[in-house]
Amino acid sequence: MSDDIVRDSNGAALADGDSVTVIKDLKVKGTSETIKRGTLVKGIRLTGKPGEVECNTRQVKGLVLKTEFLKKA
Repeated sequence: MSDDIVRDSNGAALADGDSVTVIKDLKVKGTSETIKRGTLVKGIRLTGKPGEVECNTRQVKGLVLKTEFLKKA
């Protein structure tokens, strides 16, 4: 695991367990689901890659989101 700081779209540092808000409608690959803009995602987990976090939503479990589409809540 690297020591890179994971940042959201506004430049705020993210940590395990943070809550984030989705800033753009996102289609989920492999499903017909869409994560709507403004959706609150609680309890994110850092993946070790600076541009990605892992999370669970009501619709999809084990989802990996790019931090450029998230802002810290």
